[in-house]
Amino acid sequence: MIIYKDIFTGDELCSDAFPNKMISSVVMEVEAKMVQEGGETFDIGANPAEGSEEEAPLDDVKMVNNVISAFHLEETPFDKKSYMTYIKAYMKRVRDYLQEHNPDRVAGFMADIQVFVKDVLSRFDDFQFFTGESMDSEAMVALMFYKEDGITPYFYFFRDGLKEEKF
Repeated sequence: MIIYKDIFTGDELCSDAFPNKMISSVVMEVEAKMVQEGGETFDIGANPAEGSEEEAPLDDVKMVNNVISAFHLEETPFDKKSYMTYIKAYMKRVRDYLQEHNPDRVAGFMADIQVFVKDVLSRFDDFQFFTGESMDSEAMVALMFYKEDGITPYFYFFRDGLKEEKF
């Protein structure tokens, strides 16, 4: 299994256990789904005559996004202006990182990320924004949205802002 971590914070953001694909040279799309969490019951072996007749769940059942739950992502609010400020600073930070660690990627990253950001800004109201567990506002902010079906959540992660760790 491959875990994808933020290059700046080390926060785990996603893994290859979730359906994913590269939609451009800079963006990985990860498919999430809503799953049931909680509602577990435990049989402690009590005789029904001595105890209750029904097992009661220990937790309430709730539906959660499996990527958010697995990686403890935290939603963060953005308006268009604050997102522009964030993404410009983040792009510069990633560019500086690439210049030091992978200089051949800098030109491709800068060209393709600008095209992607323009698309995001044109559909800005369709997205929700999530930080990693550390909630570092200067690290990667993942974008979540729903495609045509309106049911399946998808995430966008910036490829150059992730490092892979095999487990």
